[in-house]
Amino acid sequence: MAADNCTGFTDFLLLGLSGRQDVQNSLFVLFLLVYGITMIANLGMIVLINSDPRLHTPMYYFLSNLSFCDVCYSSTVSPKMLADFLSEQKKISYNACAIQMYFFGAFADVECVMLSVMAYDRYVAICNPLLYTVTMSRSFCTQLVAIAYIVGLVDSAIHTCCTFRLSFCNSNIVNHFFCDIPPLLALSSSDTTINEIVMFTFIGCLVGSSIITLILSYTYIITTILRMNSAEGRCKAFSTCASHLTAVAVFHGTLLFMYFRPSSSYSMDTDKMASVFYTVVIPMLNPLIYSLRNKDVKGALKKAIVTKLHFG
Repeated sequence: MAADNCTGFTDFLLLGLSGRQDVQNSLFVLFLLVYGITMIANLGMIVLINSDPRLHTPMYYFLSNLSFCDVCYSSTVSPKMLADFLSEQKKISYNACAIQMYFFGAFADVECVMLSVMAYDRYVAICNPLLYTVTMSRSFCTQLVAIAYIVGLVDSAIHTCCTFRLSFCNSNIVNHFFCDIPPLLALSSSDTTINEIVMFTFIGCLVGSSIITLILSYTYIITTILRMNSAEGRCKAFSTCASHLTAVAVFHGTLLFMYFRPSSSYSMDTDKMASVFYTVVIPMLNPLIYSLRNKDVKGALKKAIVTKLHFG
């Protein structure tokens, strides 16, 4: 490997979010709570959707896959970050760094594609309700999810391979709390021009196609909603769209902020704060935004609790 040939480094040192131990202790408690909520909310959503026949629809099928993605997405970063809050030296081995980058990138890509798939599902449901069952068949939904995972796994493999072909001659200190592309490009002693081109091109295509799908879907959705005669129906639909678009804006806005700048303009302290949103906060918010505000999910949850209390 390039790093081994250059300096003999066998690991990287992560600077984390703060160098003050009292701050790290507070952050440990905060992020442990957030990670716990993320796991409980997303795993609970998966179990609830699979156990209630009323939720066996395309929309909830995508929600369960989003929840699974969030569990994996968050778990690639949060456990290591929590352990580092309690450690003096935040070491991560060279290979473990590559593995973390790969799986984080893969699930981030899947999340990006899944958001656009969910927008398309809502477009069909609202704009073509009579064709919804035929269009969003089980096989088609499975194909959409499979495409999301294939895109994520392949795209992340390309970025990880390109990043870890670089040399890290000057230092092994990564000014971040996990192994991400921008801080490693900034750390590398090699020419990162090719890497930046590859990153801008592939992430640009992925995020760009996702954003275009979201814009087109919601343009048709909003047009259809405005034509509804029921004021109550319009308010309910707009509320659902606003929640979804808020989460989408945070996710895509953070990605654009993080990855669509040359490495010379990175401010790692700022980027670390932005990274917290899409690595820790968004996986916790997704089940709340997309599901817990939904009356069908609330009804299924209430039914599950009553059944458990009655028979448990």
